[in-house]
Amino acid sequence: MVSKYLAIYNEIITKIESGEIESNTKLSSENELMKEYSVSRDTIRKSLNLLEQNGYIQKIKGKGSFVLDINKFDFPVSGLTSFKELSEKIGVKSSTIVKELELIKPDKFLMKQLNVSKDDEVWKVIRVREIGDKKIILDKDFFNKKFVPVLTKDICEDSIFEYIENELGLRIGFAKKEITVQQATEEDKKYLDLENYNMIVVVKNYIYLDDTSLFQYTESRHRPDKFKFVDFARRSY
Repeated sequence: MVSKYLAIYNEIITKIESGEIESNTKLSSENELMKEYSVSRDTIRKSLNLLEQNGYIQKIKGKGSFVLDINKFDFPVSGLTSFKELSEKIGVKSSTIVKELELIKPDKFLMKQLNVSKDDEVWKVIRVREIGDKKIILDKDFFNKKFVPVLTKDICEDSIFEYIENELGLRIGFAKKEITVQQATEEDKKYLDLENYNMIVVVKNYIYLDDTSLFQYTESRHRPDKFKFVDFARRSY
């Protein structure tokens, strides 16, 4: 026999997945759920805890439990995919908003990340990615000017990868990636629709041309509920 808290958990999941309970709405209070299901507070709390652990709701102290958007976009970990290519694949309305575009002298951090000297110049590009009317990705891109001599707002709003490959005639080879979960910064809060989230998934990319030249360093900062980071792995013998 299924435990009462699991039965309640499964019933609420069915309502969320069917759309009967919409994302971003507040669930009934613990007292209301106790009356609805004729169970104890402990049983309801077990159900809610399991819903939160599995990414269906977020409990906010003093406010209640809110339903999360369970529709997540697949973001390939091992591939090198531009935002434009990802948007076309998922078929959802999207846009890119350029917040900063300037040529800078690298600080010590960028000198290390891009393997450049203080005399080199680096393109700094800050872009917000909007999918389905929600600003959910903050991309902070840095390009070695030696390989990318010119960038414009139009290029940055469209696809820098397409420009590099089709206009500059360069071949993008591979990337080294690092994925971490970090506390959201003031910059994240300023540019993104974080709603009640205070954590960010950060994907750092070191991107190389096919001749092994490092030309780009990127920090791609994602709202954590909107993406599944997927990969395909094969065991080698």
